[in-house]
Amino acid sequence: MSLARNLTATYPGLKAAVRAATVRALRKKYPRGSMMKSFNRVRLLRAWALLASVMVFGATNAHAAADVSESNDRAAIAVMDAFLSAFNARDEAAWADSLHFPHVRLASQSVTVYPDRAAFLAAMDLDQFAASSGWRYSTWDDMSVIQSSPNKVHIKVKFSRFNARDELLASFDSLYVIEKIDDRWGVRARSSFAP
Repeated sequence: MSLARNLTATYPGLKAAVRAATVRALRKKYPRGSMMKSFNRVRLLRAWALLASVMVFGATNAHAAADVSESNDRAAIAVMDAFLSAFNARDEAAWADSLHFPHVRLASQSVTVYPDRAAFLAAMDLDQFAASSGWRYSTWDDMSVIQSSPNKVHIKVKFSRFNARDELLASFDSLYVIEKIDDRWGVRARSSFAP
C-alpha cells in the first residue's frame, strides 16, 4: 500500500481537508464575480488542490525516507566505532569483523586490495605497527556522513594517532565507504592521507 493510501486510511478526510482548504483560499483570492473565466478557475482550483495534496504526501514521504537514512547513518557510525575499538585493542580478528571483503585501502600513494578475511589477517600485525611507529591508540576527531543510500554510506573522517604519553603523533583526513551486504554493515573501502 502506498504512503498516500496509508495516510488517507489512517486519517480519513485528510485529502478532502487539504483540497477544501486550497479551494477556500483560491475562492477568497478569486471571488465568483471576478473577471476570471469559470472554466479556467476550475482548472486552477484543481491544479492547486492537486499540488497541495502532493506537497502533504510528499513531505510525509520525505520524513519516512529521512528516518530510514538516519537509521542507516547510525548503523554506519556504529561500524566505524567497532572498527576503531578493534584497532585500538590490537584485535585483528575483531577488526576484520568490521570489514567487508574484498576490502580496499587507498593510502601511501598505493591501492591495497584484501580479497578475503584470511588475506587481511595475514597482512595485519598491529603490535608491529605500534612498535615501529610509537602508536598507542587513535581517535575519531570528526566524523560526518556526506552521502547515504539504503545500502551504502560515505563518511568523511578526521582521525588522530597518539603515543603512550597521550602526545599527538599525527592527524589525517579520510573517506570511508560503509556498505550493507547480506543485512550486515561493514567498511568496504577507505581512502586516507595516512601513511
